[in-house]
Amino acid sequence: MPEEKKGTERVAFSRGYDVCIMAIDGTWRRNCVLNAISDTDAALTVEGSIQGLNLKEFFLLLSSTGLAYRRCELVRVNGTEMDVAFLKGKNGKKRPGGGAGVDMMMA
Repeated sequence: MPEEKKGTERVAFSRGYDVCIMAIDGTWRRNCVLNAISDTDAALTVEGSIQGLNLKEFFLLLSSTGLAYRRCELVRVNGTEMDVAFLKGKNGKKRPGGGAGVDMMMA
């Protein structure tokens, strides 16, 4: 039986939502606009240059205090626009099958 993807439809924001991306070790941070988001990924517009930044793994800060965040990896970049995928589970690895447990951020 083929596995169906649930919750992968993106919600788009007409004016965008101000967020930040930040290095895992906190050495850099860039302001962004969140254009669309789903359970598994997001579309962003980055303010400033991302040249030379390690975008293999970083945080998407959804609140100004940093209490709401997602661990991400870069999927695609086109000028100032980028698509990111959310990493889940221990060591940032994606859970197979979309995750069988309760996400700790939602509890």
